[in-house]
Amino acid sequence: MQRSLVARIIDCIFLSIGIAVVGLIVMFFSALLGGLTFYTLLTAGITIGSITLVIVYMFTSINRRLLSRVIIGFIVLGVLSVAGREGFQAYEASITMTSDQDVDLREYKPFAEQTKAKRLEMPSTLVLRDDLPRLDGATALYPLYSAFVQAVYPEKNYDLYESEVMASTTPQAYENLINGTVDIIFAAGPSEEQQEMAKNKGVELTLTPIGKEAFVFFVNTANPVTGLTTKQIQDIYTGSVTDWSEVGGKPGAIQAFQRPENSGSQTMLLKVMGNKQPMTAPKEDIASGMGGIISQTADYKNYKHAIGYSFLYFATEMVQNGNIRLLEVDGVKPEKQTIRDGTYPLTAQFYAVTAGSSNPHVGRFIEWIRSAQGQTLVERTGYTPMIDSH
Repeated sequence: MQRSLVARIIDCIFLSIGIAVVGLIVMFFSALLGGLTFYTLLTAGITIGSITLVIVYMFTSINRRLLSRVIIGFIVLGVLSVAGREGFQAYEASITMTSDQDVDLREYKPFAEQTKAKRLEMPSTLVLRDDLPRLDGATALYPLYSAFVQAVYPEKNYDLYESEVMASTTPQAYENLINGTVDIIFAAGPSEEQQEMAKNKGVELTLTPIGKEAFVFFVNTANPVTGLTTKQIQDIYTGSVTDWSEVGGKPGAIQAFQRPENSGSQTMLLKVMGNKQPMTAPKEDIASGMGGIISQTADYKNYKHAIGYSFLYFATEMVQNGNIRLLEVDGVKPEKQTIRDGTYPLTAQFYAVTAGSSNPHVGRFIEWIRSAQGQTLVERTGYTPMIDSH
């Protein structure tokens, strides 16, 4: 009897160690690929549960039929957990509005076959062959400066990340400009932090307006609210208004999404807010390399009670989400005519921004962008030109 107990103890120890080793290996790779994710925790639970079942089996007289039912229940619970999690992830993905990083900018590359970048009907009055100004800019403006390049630059492959024509988002583009990596960036005006960065580097930013765009707010099409006042927007984003019923909608807690710090959209929101401080933006954890977790500003998710914002072209042309409704602001719809005549209150200019480049063609290129040909491309791309291009 004693030897039998010792044998069972030894068997239990070896089985438990084997299960633990397998569990730790699975947890390691799960953590490596996605941080402390659902699957890491699920594996830990399965490992502990399996060891518990081994101990119960070895040292109790549990009925085999009951044990079988426990094991089946354990497996069913695991399968349901995985199915539930994957289903929720699929739902979240289906309602998440495409972020800057998710847009396939290769579709707009200059000179690419079947590129979406717009063209001029006549040859450009400016042609550059060498000493090409190095360009960068906001994701939403890449289709535009790609069209400029297609008209003026020599035909070749311009890599999105390592060429004279890059697209690295607004925050990185400003950093590249201030550090002298590029000559011109195309973006909304700089944030206070970006202005401070330039000042600390002894760099003076020059902003040349090249077009106009609407800053828009949007909601789920199921939301009956069709418009907000500027004050209501401010109240929502300070957190003083928290329910749609307070602004003429049906009862429901407002889920106010924001954009990453120093992005063009977030800089514009701060201008809309004036001297009012926005509440803390919703965050989400994402996996980084080597098993880490990064907390970042959550992408807009088109929940029934959500509200988000962007620029008109990005929200309607690059994303083309048919399940969002653009809101009127102060009773005015965001559309080409109201942007052109300035009646839409959140109309903003966007710029060709320079920082004292020594490139000999920078001035001529910007002058051409503001000419009739350049402004034609602004309009054909989907933005509102500074001048009548016709």
